[in-house]
Amino acid sequence: MQAGTHLPDASQAGTGKRRALRASRGGHPPRSTSENAEDKPQRPLARGPGKVYLVGAGPGDPELLTVKALRLISGAQAVVHDHLVGEAVVALIPVGACRVYAGKEVGNHALPQHEINGLLVRLAREGHDVVRLKGGDPFIFGRGGEELQALLDAGIECEIVPGITAAAGAASATGIPLTHREHAQTLVFATGHLKDDTVDLDWPALARPRQTVVIYMGLGALDIICERLIAHGLPAHTPAAVIHAATTPGQCGVHSTLARLPAAVREAGIRTPALIMIGEVVALDPGLLLRHALTATA
Repeated sequence: MQAGTHLPDASQAGTGKRRALRASRGGHPPRSTSENAEDKPQRPLARGPGKVYLVGAGPGDPELLTVKALRLISGAQAVVHDHLVGEAVVALIPVGACRVYAGKEVGNHALPQHEINGLLVRLAREGHDVVRLKGGDPFIFGRGGEELQALLDAGIECEIVPGITAAAGAASATGIPLTHREHAQTLVFATGHLKDDTVDLDWPALARPRQTVVIYMGLGALDIICERLIAHGLPAHTPAAVIHAATTPGQCGVHSTLARLPAAVREAGIRTPALIMIGEVVALDPGLLLRHALTATA
């Protein structure tokens, strides 16, 4: 044996064999002292931008949420919701979630649309998965298209979760069919509140016979809407209705004719949010509308 040569004792040799055996079986290889966890700081894994879900909250009744919408709301980290989202749906948001109210009522916008777009981008860039909760369906008069475009332009991943639109909810809650083989072969959705605050709609198209017209956000312009439709050929006796807060405990409505509808709404004290429904289908069972409706409040 040469001077200075050192042989490991049996215990050290056994340890080395066991390490080599673990490495050969797919276990962790032996670490040098410099690789010891105590010698290196533990760095958290960096996370990229979060994802934004544009979720339709339906017409108000939480039982009309899609299964996917309910799952996303119940597990949300951050929620940005509108005024038209039903109170019972808002109550499903977890207590610990970041919650931002971005409601848009007529003449009272909590956040302008461009600020909402910027908020969604910022929350996602901070690493949050964001549920953007919108009444009805995000792509039916919900400005979902504008928000989607802003997110895509910013490089943020976005997914659309459809919801039952307010017209379908109101139809089911009142018994007014939106289409009928004998009365309405066409269904038209229109908005009574344009971006420039005008009510300059395609009146000849809306005044065609044998169709159902549903106008969203039109209560403030109801007099103009009824007047213009009659002026463009729709008979003054055409059945029409206004339904407030369909599918919620506060649902109420009035059934009348196109000429009489504005006065009937004023007499009943109907307020927003409300849908205007026009066409022969409205007269199929007006009693059902009245049986479903609660007393209107002024």
